Amino acid sequence: MTQLGFYVDVSKCTGCKTCAVACKDKNNLEVGRNFRRVAEYAGGDWKQVKGAWKQDVFAYYTSIACNHCVEPACTKVCPTGAHAKRKEDGLVLIDQKKCIGCKLCATACPYGAPQFDEKAGKMSKCDACVDRLAEGKLPSCVESCPQRALDFGDIKELEKKYGKSAAIAPLPSPAKTKPALIVKAPRKARPVGDKSGTVYA
Repeated sequence: MTQLGFYVDVSKCTGCKTCAVACKDKNNLEVGRNFRRVAEYAGGDWKQVKGAWKQDVFAYYTSIACNHCVEPACTKVCPTGAHAKRKEDGLVLIDQKKCIGCKLCATACPYGAPQFDEKAGKMSKCDACVDRLAEGKLPSCVESCPQRALDFGDIKELEKKYGKSAAIAPLPSPAKTKPALIVKAPRKARPVGDKSGTVYA
Protein backbone atom coordinates (compact mmCIF):
# COMPACT_ATOMS: atom_id res chain seq x y z
CA MET A 1 0.00 0.00 0.00
CA THR A 2 1.20 3.49 -0.85
CA GLN A 3 1.53 5.86 2.08
CA LEU A 4 1.65 9.54 1.21
CA GLY A 5 3.33 11.92 3.63
CA PHE A 6 5.15 15.19 4.23
CA TYR A 7 8.81 16.20 4.49
CA VAL A 8 9.75 19.30 6.48
CA ASP A 9 13.26 20.76 6.29
CA VAL A 10 13.37 22.64 9.61
CA SER A 11 16.92 23.80 8.80
CA LYS A 12 15.49 25.82 5.88
CA CYS A 13 12.26 27.08 7.46
CA THR A 14 12.36 30.80 8.28
CA GLY A 15 8.98 30.89 10.03
CA CYS A 16 7.41 33.08 7.34
CA LYS A 17 4.11 31.12 7.60
CA THR A 18 3.47 31.30 3.86
CA CYS A 19 2.50 27.62 4.00
CA ALA A 20 -0.08 28.31 6.71
CA VAL A 21 -1.51 31.29 4.81
CA ALA A 22 -1.69 29.31 1.54
CA CYS A 23 -3.51 26.51 3.35
CA LYS A 24 -5.90 28.95 5.02
CA ASP A 25 -6.62 30.62 1.66
CA LYS A 26 -7.13 27.34 -0.18
CA ASN A 27 -9.54 25.99 2.45
CA ASN A 28 -11.26 29.35 3.13
CA LEU A 29 -10.67 28.99 6.87
CA GLU A 30 -11.97 31.56 9.31
CA VAL A 31 -9.88 33.17 12.07
CA GLY A 32 -8.83 30.61 14.67
CA ARG A 33 -9.10 27.49 12.49
CA ASN A 34 -5.78 26.41 10.96
CA PHE A 35 -4.94 23.14 9.20
CA ARG A 36 -1.22 23.99 9.03
CA ARG A 37 0.65 25.88 11.73
CA VAL A 38 4.21 27.07 12.16
CA ALA A 39 5.58 26.87 15.70
CA GLU A 40 8.82 28.39 16.95
CA TYR A 41 10.76 26.43 19.55
CA ALA A 42 13.33 28.56 21.36
CA GLY A 43 15.39 28.56 24.52
CA GLY A 44 18.86 28.59 25.99
CA ASP A 45 20.79 31.06 28.07
CA TRP A 46 24.16 32.64 28.73
CA LYS A 47 26.39 30.80 31.21
CA GLN A 48 29.72 31.61 32.75
CA VAL A 49 32.22 28.81 32.19
CA LYS A 50 35.70 29.25 33.72
CA GLY A 51 35.33 33.02 33.72
CA ALA A 52 34.11 33.26 30.12
CA TRP A 53 30.51 33.82 29.08
CA LYS A 54 29.11 31.25 26.65
CA GLN A 55 25.64 30.79 25.25
CA ASP A 56 23.58 27.78 24.23
CA VAL A 57 20.71 29.77 22.69
CA PHE A 58 18.61 28.01 20.06
CA ALA A 59 15.51 28.79 17.99
CA TYR A 60 13.90 27.07 15.02
CA TYR A 61 10.55 26.80 13.26
CA THR A 62 8.51 23.67 12.57
CA SER A 63 5.69 23.62 10.02
CA ILE A 64 3.11 21.04 11.08
CA ALA A 65 -0.28 19.76 9.92
CA CYS A 66 -2.03 16.39 9.87
CA ASN A 67 0.63 13.73 9.38
CA HIS A 68 -1.72 11.06 8.00
CA CYS A 69 -0.26 8.66 10.54
CA VAL A 70 0.24 4.96 9.95
CA GLU A 71 -1.49 4.37 13.30
CA PRO A 72 -3.73 7.46 13.62
CA ALA A 73 -5.11 8.17 17.08
CA CYS A 74 -8.12 9.97 15.59
CA THR A 75 -9.49 6.89 13.81
CA LYS A 76 -9.24 4.81 16.98
CA VAL A 77 -11.45 7.13 19.05
CA CYS A 78 -13.98 8.26 16.42
CA PRO A 79 -17.33 6.74 17.49
CA THR A 80 -18.94 6.97 14.04
CA GLY A 81 -16.04 5.95 11.80
CA ALA A 82 -15.99 9.43 10.25
CA HIS A 83 -12.19 9.42 10.47
CA ALA A 84 -10.81 6.77 8.13
CA LYS A 85 -7.52 5.92 6.45
CA ARG A 86 -7.78 5.53 2.67
CA LYS A 87 -6.40 2.23 1.45
CA GLU A 88 -5.04 3.55 -1.83
CA ASP A 89 -2.78 6.28 -0.42
CA GLY A 90 -2.89 6.17 3.39
CA LEU A 91 -4.45 9.63 3.74
CA VAL A 92 -6.61 10.09 6.83
CA LEU A 93 -9.83 11.81 5.82
CA ILE A 94 -13.04 12.88 7.58
CA ASP A 95 -16.42 11.85 6.17
CA GLN A 96 -18.50 14.95 6.93
CA LYS A 97 -21.75 12.97 6.65
CA LYS A 98 -20.65 10.70 9.52
CA CYS A 99 -18.99 13.30 11.75
CA ILE A 100 -21.02 14.38 14.79
CA GLY A 101 -18.52 17.00 16.02
CA CYS A 102 -17.81 15.26 19.33
CA LYS A 103 -14.16 16.47 19.27
CA LEU A 104 -12.74 13.14 20.54
CA CYS A 105 -10.34 13.15 17.59
CA ALA A 106 -8.99 16.56 18.62
CA THR A 107 -8.37 15.28 22.14
CA ALA A 108 -6.62 12.13 20.89
CA CYS A 109 -4.37 13.65 18.20
CA PRO A 110 -0.93 14.52 19.63
CA TYR A 111 -0.35 16.98 16.75
CA GLY A 112 -3.55 19.01 17.24
CA ALA A 113 -4.58 18.38 13.63
CA PRO A 114 -8.40 18.06 13.88
CA GLN A 115 -10.06 21.47 14.08
CA PHE A 116 -13.69 22.16 14.98
CA ASP A 117 -15.74 23.94 12.32
CA GLU A 118 -18.12 26.09 14.39
CA LYS A 119 -20.39 26.86 11.44
CA ALA A 120 -20.83 23.22 10.35
CA GLY A 121 -20.62 21.76 13.85
CA LYS A 122 -18.18 19.15 12.55
CA MET A 123 -14.47 18.37 12.65
CA SER A 124 -12.11 19.31 9.84
CA LYS A 125 -8.40 19.04 9.11
CA CYS A 126 -5.69 18.86 6.47
CA ASP A 127 -6.63 16.42 3.71
CA ALA A 128 -3.33 16.94 1.86
CA CYS A 129 -5.31 18.87 -0.77
CA VAL A 130 -6.87 15.70 -2.24
CA ASP A 131 -8.50 17.76 -5.00
CA ARG A 132 -5.11 19.12 -6.07
CA LEU A 133 -3.51 15.65 -5.83
CA ALA A 134 -6.20 14.32 -8.21
CA GLU A 135 -5.02 16.96 -10.73
CA GLY A 136 -1.38 15.91 -10.34
CA LYS A 137 -0.50 18.97 -8.23
CA LEU A 138 1.21 19.21 -4.85
CA PRO A 139 -0.58 20.41 -1.70
CA SER A 140 -0.87 24.21 -1.59
CA CYS A 141 1.46 24.47 1.44
CA VAL A 142 4.25 22.64 -0.38
CA GLU A 143 3.88 24.60 -3.59
CA SER A 144 3.82 27.95 -1.78
CA CYS A 145 6.94 27.55 0.40
CA PRO A 146 9.50 30.17 -0.75
CA GLN A 147 12.38 28.25 0.86
CA ARG A 148 11.32 24.88 -0.60
CA ALA A 149 11.38 23.51 2.94
CA LEU A 150 8.34 21.28 2.32
CA ASP A 151 7.86 18.24 0.11
CA PHE A 152 5.11 15.66 -0.30
CA GLY A 153 4.80 12.23 -1.85
CA ASP A 154 5.14 8.50 -1.28
CA ILE A 155 6.79 8.27 2.14
CA LYS A 156 9.12 5.48 0.99
CA GLU A 157 10.41 7.68 -1.83
CA LEU A 158 10.79 10.63 0.54
CA GLU A 159 12.74 8.40 2.97
CA LYS A 160 15.12 7.40 0.17
CA LYS A 161 15.67 11.06 -0.64
CA TYR A 162 15.76 12.60 2.85
CA GLY A 163 16.12 9.88 5.53
CA LYS A 164 13.66 8.64 8.14
CA SER A 165 13.68 10.80 11.27
CA ALA A 166 10.57 12.59 12.56
CA ALA A 167 11.91 13.03 16.09
CA ILE A 168 12.43 16.66 17.06
CA ALA A 169 11.17 18.87 19.91
CA PRO A 170 8.55 20.19 20.35
CA LEU A 171 6.81 17.39 18.39
CA PRO A 172 5.60 14.29 20.25
CA SER A 173 7.43 10.99 19.89
CA PRO A 174 6.79 9.44 16.46
CA ALA A 175 6.39 6.08 18.24
CA LYS A 176 2.90 7.17 19.37
CA THR A 177 1.17 7.27 15.98
CA LYS A 178 3.92 6.56 13.41
CA PRO A 179 3.37 9.79 11.43
CA ALA A 180 3.92 9.84 7.68
CA LEU A 181 6.42 12.61 8.29
CA ILE A 182 10.13 13.17 7.77
CA VAL A 183 11.87 16.07 9.50
CA LYS A 184 15.33 17.40 8.72
CA ALA A 185 16.56 18.87 11.98
CA PRO A 186 18.60 22.07 12.21
CA ARG A 187 22.04 22.12 13.82
CA LYS A 188 20.82 23.04 17.31
CA ALA A 189 17.63 20.96 17.29
CA ARG A 190 16.46 19.52 20.58
CA PRO A 191 15.34 15.90 20.94
CA VAL A 192 11.74 14.76 21.44
CA GLY A 193 10.71 15.30 25.05
CA ASP A 194 13.03 18.27 25.55
CA LYS A 195 11.61 20.82 28.00
CA SER A 196 14.40 23.39 27.86
CA GLY A 197 12.63 25.56 25.30
CA THR A 198 9.35 27.36 24.90
CA VAL A 199 6.84 26.91 22.06
CA TYR A 200 5.70 30.14 20.39
CA ALA A 201 2.79 29.61 17.99
